Amino acid sequence: MKHVPVLLSETIDSLQLKPGMNIVDCTLGDAGHSEAILEKISPDGKLLGIDLDPEAVLRAKQFLYNFGDRAILVRSNFANLQEIIAKNNFNPVHAIVMDLGWSTPQFEERGRGFSFLTDEPLDMRYGVGEMLKVQGEESTTAADIVNNYPEEELSKIFKQLGEENLSKEIAEAIVDYRKRRVSKDATRHDSAESSKKIETTGELVEIILETYRQKLKSDKEVPWVGGLHPATKVFQALRIETNHELENLKKVLPQAVDALAAGGRLAVITFHSLEDRIVKQYFQSIANKKIRLVNKKPIISTDAELKENARARSAKLRVVEKL
Repeated sequence: MKHVPVLLSETIDSLQLKPGMNIVDCTLGDAGHSEAILEKISPDGKLLGIDLDPEAVLRAKQFLYNFGDRAILVRSNFANLQEIIAKNNFNPVHAIVMDLGWSTPQFEERGRGFSFLTDEPLDMRYGVGEMLKVQGEESTTAADIVNNYPEEELSKIFKQLGEENLSKEIAEAIVDYRKRRVSKDATRHDSAESSKKIETTGELVEIILETYRQKLKSDKEVPWVGGLHPATKVFQALRIETNHELENLKKVLPQAVDALAAGGRLAVITFHSLEDRIVKQYFQSIANKKIRLVNKKPIISTDAELKENARARSAKLRVVEKL
């Protein structure tokens, strides 16, 4: 299944694309934006697509095959934007797009523990383990975090990055679970068993559900409390922490503005308040100095799009133009 990006037409229109332009897609994904961009800048415009997920790059190559060498795809972290542009001699840059959302294939088809709806290894890294080591990048997994971070740090992550109301209780339950498992297995005098930890999404989800059940004194037989799944915010927080998402966003924004040619445009789509706050504050700090705000208020999805895709409800598009 190919992912269709949120706010696609609004993003393409805002970039004011013309034939022959050079465009950078910092979040390649399933190439939804890239394909539409390449069509707009035909017949000779070029696109530089970046994604840290090697599977995303492979999928994008298939979707963009017909565009030939007009599509230059790079497997890297967009925090290295200036280096990537220089290495590929990709100048001038007329527009840049960043879609900070997630595609369904990334959540449900990669087997890396992004989704709480399936029981998978608790990984959550954008890249693949061995490739990350070769690239010299951070290889800490979500499992490493839940098994090794102290209770106070876990609570802080769940509260700040996930805005989870039961952050303290869930962190306490995780640490208690770790101790309980080690103590129980240690009695068997089996070193392999005694070191067993929280390794799958299913184990973590059950800890979170049990915490909610105890807090709300709910029936222990129900799969979850109802409405928004209780694991949603914790999984968001772990994904952000594992991949240093907010830090990388802060790194790439000034690089993107500097990389643009005069009159070039930068479009950023965010999906939660932490990201949007970073983008908004940065744009405001350089407004009328380096950039012009194309839209002072973020562009949001239409009612028609919301009917087709409920996940679009939190999407916000901000666009600026290089002075």
